[in-house]
Amino acid sequence: MKIGIIIEREYLTRVKKRSFLLITFLAPLFFAALMFLPAILMENSEKFDEKRNIAVCDESGMFVGKIDNTEVNTFIYIDNNIDDAKQLVKDGVYDGVVYIPATSLSVPTNAEVYSMKQLPMSLTSHIRSSMKQVVEHQKLLASGIDPAIVKASATTINLQSIKMDEKDGEQKSFSEFEFILGLFLAIIIYFVIFIFGAQVMRGVIEEKTNRIIEVIVSSVKPFELMMGKIIGIALVGLTQFLLWGVLTLAITGVASAFLPTQDVFSAGTVMTEQITEATATANDSGMLTEVFEVINSINFRDIILCFLLYFVGGYFLYSAMFAAVGAAVDNETDTQQFVTPISLLLIIPMVCSSIIATAPDSSFALWMSMIPFTSPVGMMLRIPFGVPIWQIVVSVVVLYATFILFTWFASKIYRTGILMYGKKVSWKEIIKWIKY
Repeated sequence: MKIGIIIEREYLTRVKKRSFLLITFLAPLFFAALMFLPAILMENSEKFDEKRNIAVCDESGMFVGKIDNTEVNTFIYIDNNIDDAKQLVKDGVYDGVVYIPATSLSVPTNAEVYSMKQLPMSLTSHIRSSMKQVVEHQKLLASGIDPAIVKASATTINLQSIKMDEKDGEQKSFSEFEFILGLFLAIIIYFVIFIFGAQVMRGVIEEKTNRIIEVIVSSVKPFELMMGKIIGIALVGLTQFLLWGVLTLAITGVASAFLPTQDVFSAGTVMTEQITEATATANDSGMLTEVFEVINSINFRDIILCFLLYFVGGYFLYSAMFAAVGAAVDNETDTQQFVTPISLLLIIPMVCSSIIATAPDSSFALWMSMIPFTSPVGMMLRIPFGVPIWQIVVSVVVLYATFILFTWFASKIYRTGILMYGKKVSWKEIIKWIKY
């Protein structure tokens, strides 16, 4: 088959490129570094932290000794006025000064921090939190309320959502986890469609610029050419993802065997011990059981199947659209007016992801998962919450039918656009090509 020949050509041409080889083999090194770097930074965190002496000039006298020291910040309470305290900061005696002015109110609520260097947000947040606790404590005492009683009265309400079905079955629902899972899968589809769809467009533009396309179309139909390019580049992407996974596992395995564990992973050991202790505590409190309930409540088999269907369908649909754009223009500069509307179609469900997840059974969410241009992202946001089978079937059929329709449209654009050079193309011109 001619399509098979085109697929082979597209695949071999791209995997032999130097850029493909560099990205394929350098990306796993980057992924492995992301795994090891946090442990290394945690182990050497003290080397990066800068010890600071912070003066506290408290005219109200209410916060003396109430702002606790941290590992890197030491608070020193002084009786100097604020001008003298500022001069001490300028002279390098202190790294900063917290000024709490006296107020006519019973409880001061304003403070200022002076320093020669920009202080980290963690420091200012710690000061604000410490002052907040003191002020709230004083207000409760002034109202005749014992703060210990208020603290003891704090209660956590556990509200469990349970879905019922027509067969009197019941199953716990975990909306937060379902939303995160759906959003994660939607983001993967979103980025893959853009990255590899754009590659299809660039490939068509490159062949058109080099006049290779004129030779190809003399023996291959535009429809066969486009299908071959889309599938060939899809296989390139799958190969790259597979190699990334295998190489990342291999690199991390080798690094774990040869790097000095006691130096690099001591922080990881501490973290492991903490996780083990937390797991034991969670098991005693029933939290571990709840974690397993969360996992068991998700039908991963159906979710993965739907993900593959929408992943492939969405990629094919948008690749056909990107390929049509590539056939209509001469260079990437001219693609903006066509790529922007196409991009917006896929961005809309991402922007509305919170709305879809908040009400996955609403009419808006339903249409986002049915319209073929938004369904790859919209449906994946709904799938973890549970979607009727008929909606999935209708959505998938419409998606793939639209892909075939746009493939036909794009092939007609191919037929005319690939031989057009040096002419600025508009939407009106493209519509004319489709009608030919």
